[in-house]
Amino acid sequence: MADFVQHLHPAWQALIRVLFFVLPSFMLVPGVIWWERRLLGWMQDRLGPNRVGNITFSRTSKLVPSMLRGKKFKLFGLMQPFADFGKLIFKEDITPSAVDKLIYFIAPGIALFPALALGATIPWGPYSWITPVADVNIGILYIMAVSSLGVYGIVLAGYASDNKFSLMGGLRSSAQLVSYELAMGMSLACIVMATGSLKPSAMVAEQSGPLWGLDYPPFNMIQNWNVLTPYGLVAAIIFGICMIAETNRPPFDLPEAENELVAGYHTEYSSVKFAMFFMAEYLSVVVYGIVLSTLFMGGWHLLPIRFDAMATTYKSFGDVWNLLDTLNGSSLLAPVWVIAKACCVASTYIWIRATLPRLRYDQLMALGWKSLLPFATANLIVVSIWIISTKISSPIIGWVAVLLSAGILYGLYKTINKLNLKNRPNLASRTVTMVDEPSQRREAELVDPAPAPT
Repeated sequence: MADFVQHLHPAWQALIRVLFFVLPSFMLVPGVIWWERRLLGWMQDRLGPNRVGNITFSRTSKLVPSMLRGKKFKLFGLMQPFADFGKLIFKEDITPSAVDKLIYFIAPGIALFPALALGATIPWGPYSWITPVADVNIGILYIMAVSSLGVYGIVLAGYASDNKFSLMGGLRSSAQLVSYELAMGMSLACIVMATGSLKPSAMVAEQSGPLWGLDYPPFNMIQNWNVLTPYGLVAAIIFGICMIAETNRPPFDLPEAENELVAGYHTEYSSVKFAMFFMAEYLSVVVYGIVLSTLFMGGWHLLPIRFDAMATTYKSFGDVWNLLDTLNGSSLLAPVWVIAKACCVASTYIWIRATLPRLRYDQLMALGWKSLLPFATANLIVVSIWIISTKISSPIIGWVAVLLSAGILYGLYKTINKLNLKNRPNLASRTVTMVDEPSQRREAELVDPAPAPT
């Protein structure tokens, strides 16, 4: 199969690679929608969709085989997303008369495009002949550039709708982008400096090395996933928060806050155009989950275990370790592990939605500018100290320097934060004293009504 694809024309190779990425991503969208509604139902002590798609065979029809008569097969509401999509397709498409029609019609497509193009440099497995779509040297810069384009569709939708609530939703989205793109870029810069490459495939290969660069037991038996390193864990948390804000998901869904803006930027959209915004959001959730798992959680490797090193150390079980190494990321199951990690990230999205309330707008902006960006910058300094210390001395000395510098930066941040709060009296602590008032008794006098006239 690999030889067949490699001998095709480059245009056909590109088309096959695009389909290999786009089709699975689109197929995951209905599943993520169904899983969100079911998981939210369980978390909120209700059922969620559980009826659409159930199949019940007739008890009396002669067209049904006797073994199937009266049988009922439950699909647990799996067809609910398809039913909703069918309803949106056949729903009346209303276009307000005062909209800017050109921008109004192209905005949903612009919102959907970045979700499709975002994963072009993300590898699904160790098969260079089929994935990624383009293994370019500036893969991380491409991801940052494409992710910033998603706001254009939202802003243009709000602007073209000729609706003040839609316009406010679009402006909120652009403000979120500016606030969280910087922290996201700084968090990714930490991983770029640590791995020495902008290619996602090279980052996955770097994560397959021994943990923290210590090539002796037990560190050489654990893969160096970025999320298992101190700087990588901080960067992963910051990147995860920023990607939730990027996709306008709760608690960062202020661009479409129903209690403030009716429905936000897509208030004036209906039918297929609304479905495209809906699909763009959930497709972005899936793709960002793939990006997060690739850059921080080992990519197509299922477990952070170096079975090849274990095969070298424990030779008596060499065949077992080699089999596990193949299953862990070198087999055709590699794309399955990527999808499984993306589904875990999507479940975290849903968990956050069910747990945290929507932020106020000032809280949202303060989180981006006053917390995430300083922490990401401090983390970048920590990575720089670690790289220099490792090159000058040993990895152990480098990690001691990382811990010391992280403690100093954390203390500096807390000190500046406290000084800032002292100069803001409106944030001073306030107390409320409850006063018990004596109860007042009121007497009611019952009066017999006058007899009705006869």
